[in-house]
Amino acid sequence: LRPHFKTHKTAAVAVMQKSLGAGGITCAKLGEAEALADAGVYDDFFVANQIVGPLKLKRLVALMDRAKVRVAVDTADVAAGLNAAMADAGKTLDVIIELNTGQDRAGIRPGDEALTLAEVIRAGMPHLRVIGLMTHEGQVNNTAGIEGMTETALAAGHAIIDTAELLREHGFDISVVSVGSTPAAFTTTTLEGVSEMRPGTYVFNDRNYLRFGLSPDDCALRILATVTSRPAPDRAIVDAGSKTLTSDMAMGIPGHGLIVEYPEAVIVRISEEHGVVQLPESAQGLKVGDKVEIIPNHVCPTVNLQDEIYLVRDGEVVETWPVIARGKVR
Repeated sequence: LRPHFKTHKTAAVAVMQKSLGAGGITCAKLGEAEALADAGVYDDFFVANQIVGPLKLKRLVALMDRAKVRVAVDTADVAAGLNAAMADAGKTLDVIIELNTGQDRAGIRPGDEALTLAEVIRAGMPHLRVIGLMTHEGQVNNTAGIEGMTETALAAGHAIIDTAELLREHGFDISVVSVGSTPAAFTTTTLEGVSEMRPGTYVFNDRNYLRFGLSPDDCALRILATVTSRPAPDRAIVDAGSKTLTSDMAMGIPGHGLIVEYPEAVIVRISEEHGVVQLPESAQGLKVGDKVEIIPNHVCPTVNLQDEIYLVRDGEVVETWPVIARGKVR
């Protein structure tokens, strides 16, 4: 397990994950890794992204002076920039080739294209060492139900495993075969040949995962919002808008989050500081000043908008976690 820090962005959860056996941590950006290194929590980072440009490369070199770091590559151009920076610094960097197994975001195609990139790095970039492959099978979030998710996850898992074997046949020491995505984790990690998983959302869960069999009680993080206006019998305004909930939607589910107390209510529209709620008859007793809990559609960007996370037990705040990597998106 190399969990993804981008979901919770807190030192407290990172410490829990480490104490429970996490062998390192995944970060989406250098800034997240820098924040964790500053906190003294981890010294083993995988930045699952492409590091491009002189300013970021300089920061990468500096981070390597105080931690073990590996990064993703998916093109020869990205690799060349890394190699030049490492040559200037007199260092060697472990890199993991990112595969596109269906999400169509970053990543090179599995199979021969990945092999070609690995060979280009081996032949002409002596300051880089190819140690593994990664994929983010985020396309499972676009599938309908558990059966579709499982089928999609298995296809991605087989693609990365087969590519790892291909590279080994050509002399590469592939020790890392890394898969991501919380909903796919229980599927891809059953495959022989996967060495690492990088789930993130599992620490809190969110509304997106209710369609995979979770219940609201499985969603630990909620936004506590206040009703600030009741302009019509079937409409309420809450003080959680796009600066709190983000604009991300949940696949196949209307609204900008689930109101726990009134699950049939729909947050039909958000602006920066307002959430417009369409109320069912059962919720028309809602009044100004009432509090509601909202399960966000997508927890990761929601956390990034908060300064702190409050732990509540029996209605009382028992602890506060600073979001140490809020805004660390560089």
